[in-house]
Amino acid sequence: MLDALHACMPIYTKTGDKGTTALFNNSRVSKAHIRLQTYGDIDELNSLLGVVISELPKSYSQRVMLSQVQKDLFAIGAVLANPVAPIDTAFLETLTARTSEFEKEIDTMTGKLAELKNFILPGGAKAAALLQYARAVSRRVERSSVALHEKETVALEILQYLNRLSDYLFTCARLVNHTEGQEEVIWKG
Repeated sequence: MLDALHACMPIYTKTGDKGTTALFNNSRVSKAHIRLQTYGDIDELNSLLGVVISELPKSYSQRVMLSQVQKDLFAIGAVLANPVAPIDTAFLETLTARTSEFEKEIDTMTGKLAELKNFILPGGAKAAALLQYARAVSRRVERSSVALHEKETVALEILQYLNRLSDYLFTCARLVNHTEGQEEVIWKG
């Protein structure tokens, strides 16, 4: 059924040719609007996580969490694309639970790693380098979300989730390098 629907619908609409786009509530805003910047950043992070997952060895348990993060990010983007709809409280509870899961996973992974006493440079195994890249994009998503929150309300559960996500990605990168026998490169300023 969906294949038939997609076969009838062109991917282009031409409605954005003048630099505006429609939100889920059918209001039109500039493509430079902070709301669009925010969920565009989320889309970029989600795409990058797809690359990360494709590079992580199948034996890594983090693949499951990262796949769930992709679903969470898609849902967060949908929430941000509809500024007038009330946010489902069950969804916010899910984000809060996932934030707690990040913390538990970070603690578990950190227990397997050498104590971090210096800044480290991104790199090492390809999957680790990509996780560091995803961490940097995640921080941008967080900054965009905070900028949006300064103008319009963004649920604090979303901001907390995004803050902890970057910590999770950083720790995953360290664990991948550790597991792959890649030495961390200490930054010496």
